[in-house]
Amino acid sequence: MESPSTTAITPEAASQLLDGRELSKLHWRCRRGLLENDLFIEQFFTRYESTLTQRHAQGMRVLMDLADNDLLDLLLRRREPAGEQDTEEAREVLGMLRQGSGAMALHA
Repeated sequence: MESPSTTAITPEAASQLLDGRELSKLHWRCRRGLLENDLFIEQFFTRYESTLTQRHAQGMRVLMDLADNDLLDLLLRRREPAGEQDTEEAREVLGMLRQGSGAMALHA
């Protein structure tokens, strides 16, 4: 059985916006142990919450399967996605996460 983070979604479903319940569940799934990761994630939700789709949620779930330090390495561009995290959805969401001001807050 495939895990929810690797289950493929149809193109029609991928473009559907997340409803309130799905957004709430995604927020909960994105809680992290490192403040640095939380800064990126909160900026992401502040910026994109109203436009997040099923595709974005799938990409975020893939990234949230990473350990905190591995996720931070991706966010700070110390490395790029590889293996199970190297999906179109994960790369798209990673780009959105990197656009936030989280990196600026880390260096402030």
